[in-house]
Amino acid sequence: MSAMFTLGQATVRRIVDIDRFALPLDFLFPDASLAALGADAEALAPDHLDLAEGAVLLGIQSHLIEVGGLRVLIDTCVGEHKERALRPDWHRRAGGPYLPALAAAGVTPDDIDIVLCTHLHADHVGWNTRLEGGRWVPTFPNARYLVGRTELEHWSAVERKTPGSANHGAFADSVAPIVEAGLCETVEDGFEITAGLTIVPLAGHSPGQVGLEVAPAEGPAALFCGDAIHSPVQVIRPDWSSRFCHDGEAAARLRLSLLDRAADDGSLLVPAHLRRADALRADRRGTGFRPVMVSA
Repeated sequence: MSAMFTLGQATVRRIVDIDRFALPLDFLFPDASLAALGADAEALAPDHLDLAEGAVLLGIQSHLIEVGGLRVLIDTCVGEHKERALRPDWHRRAGGPYLPALAAAGVTPDDIDIVLCTHLHADHVGWNTRLEGGRWVPTFPNARYLVGRTELEHWSAVERKTPGSANHGAFADSVAPIVEAGLCETVEDGFEITAGLTIVPLAGHSPGQVGLEVAPAEGPAALFCGDAIHSPVQVIRPDWSSRFCHDGEAAARLRLSLLDRAADDGSLLVPAHLRRADALRADRRGTGFRPVMVSA
């Protein structure tokens, strides 16, 4: 778990499920190469790139926001006891650091008021549920689980066509039980969780991905942007969309608009998988951008 940082009256902590999740650069971003990054590659090592392995380094984590007595958890990582045969490092995990990290933040699962699922990929919804008595039950039983309407409708349709297979089986074990428990609430763009916390549309990586903008009364706003940006690599090369993007061209256009805005108004970007930093700024460099890490 990282140190706490503040956004106005809100406090934010990272609750880490898996750190140093490594994927080959040219696997995550097809046609990418270290050579194309030039000297910038060394600037991103060792926290975000492993130069020897040619790998992008990601964290799989939640962000816990506490403001005005409200506790909001953004995304719930990989989870445990899930059948993820195509990802051995996610498959049937047990005894991991996630719930202890939450406890170290002084929070129990019962204390969470809202779980925001930016999108429904397997590494963002796993701790939505946990296994009890052979059944998947909500990990956060007192929470409202918020999902973009378009996102839920898309993956519900995929699940109906191929039951049990959507997103490594994550819809069946980590989303459907929440819906069946009556805890899932679909939200539209512009939905305000509370004053200063607003849902924003971020479709591209997935059909209905959303993010959360935290706009304090004073100081810069911060956008928790899910997988609109996977890595600081994409600040340098916003044209590189991941192989997991539903619409890579739309994802690239969105990413460029987010970077433009952040460079213009000084707002912070908080990608879901950003390691060893709390947020990043996008500074202009010629016709492009460079990432500047922000830590508490």
